[in-house]
Amino acid sequence: MAGAAGREKGFGNMTLAVRIKHSFGDFTLDVDFEAPPGLTVLFGRSGSGKTTLINAVAGLLRPDEGRIAVDGQTLLDSARGVDLPAHRRGLGYVFQEARLFPHMSVRQNLKFSRWFRKGRRADFGQVVEMLGIGDLLDRRPGALSGGERQRVAIGRALLGDPGILLADEPLAALDEARKAEILPYFERLRDEAAVPILYVSHSAAEVARLATTVIALENGRVAGQGPAADILGDPMLTPLGARAVGAMLSARVVAHHDDGLSELDAGGVKLYVPRVAQPVGQTIRLRIAAQEVVLSRARPEGLSALNIVPGTIERIRPGEGPGAIVSLATPAGRILSRITQRSAKALGLAEGMQCHAIIKTVAIAPQDVGGRD
Repeated sequence: MAGAAGREKGFGNMTLAVRIKHSFGDFTLDVDFEAPPGLTVLFGRSGSGKTTLINAVAGLLRPDEGRIAVDGQTLLDSARGVDLPAHRRGLGYVFQEARLFPHMSVRQNLKFSRWFRKGRRADFGQVVEMLGIGDLLDRRPGALSGGERQRVAIGRALLGDPGILLADEPLAALDEARKAEILPYFERLRDEAAVPILYVSHSAAEVARLATTVIALENGRVAGQGPAADILGDPMLTPLGARAVGAMLSARVVAHHDDGLSELDAGGVKLYVPRVAQPVGQTIRLRIAAQEVVLSRARPEGLSALNIVPGTIERIRPGEGPGAIVSLATPAGRILSRITQRSAKALGLAEGMQCHAIIKTVAIAPQDVGGRD
């Protein structure tokens, strides 16, 4: 897709700058960050301020003070008295619920947003093709599945020719099957549409699959900012705690086997995962949760686990409880293991020591395998 609207060259390099302070009773949102081009995830627990922040960007909430700008265009500047209304900000918004007009067909819903954006026009056919909704155009929302409705909602937002696309936990209302249906379309948006995306989530799997950049929020503050691998790999930055910590690897699909497994190559290391939909030769993202990785000082023999990766211990980071996160540098990339401090002591683990990561094939969930990298 040549931009969401055949935009001028360079549109995809837009940066969102946000500085906001806003109080609700005893809770204060106080953030200051820049979101570079790509898909930026606002990541945090419920109540951390994610939706308040994205609504302020959208113009649905006026913060007590702050400044918001997209590619230098000021949307809000409380010090100067600038506060563009929502309909003049040129933003697309995908909510948790699709919010389609039930009396309109899919085609009519898609075209509705064009009433509010004159001038540049997104290519209707390109948007329909990218989202795979061509067969749905004559249906009404009541005849669609939850995943289909969300795809139409995404299309409607794109056809409004937005300067930035906002998505507030767009998969939260869907079951796992529908989430699996929608995630590849957000991957296509990230990779093909020249529209910066600000995406709210509290799912580590979604962050690993989609994020170019992560803004980790905790209690209304920015706890960390950076690539998904850095945020998910550091329990001190990950707002959901140690259970959300995991490694992000880049791997190439080598083969699909008759026993239901797919073979991957991650930096020369062979990995087996439950069969993936991606074709042979495609490079994908792979998230491995730290609690699913067992460590062994010597290469183990006689195990059922198919994935055994040698590496060197980079760091051992004790947690607040009995656990510890061990970081291994491996040919496949950094792999993290969540074990008890007692286990680390019993094994005599130390930085610089050779070690092996053992990963059960079935421990890698389908939602942790991304379609593109």
